[in-house]
Amino acid sequence: MRFALMAKDKPGSLEIRKANRDAHVAYLKSTDAVEMAGPFLDDNGDMCGSLIILEMPDLAAAEAWAANDPYKAADLFASVEIIAWNKVIG
Repeated sequence: MRFALMAKDKPGSLEIRKANRDAHVAYLKSTDAVEMAGPFLDDNGDMCGSLIILEMPDLAAAEAWAANDPYKAADLFASVEIIAWNKVIG
């Protein structure tokens, strides 16, 4: 089952994101669960959040995966939402 993880960064946290980006990307690549991923951008083109499409057996597994993200450990996000998602095109 696919899940969309949508996270918004805390205001003024771009440097936290940059400092933890390598660990975050390594985590994304370390698992077969990530189908696609990328940052949200603000009006200036700066990263301000994340969209990650996960393939997981259930919501609990997606939540557990998100809990181990280095961005979570860095307390980057103001909010995180994980919703079941159905791929129709692409």
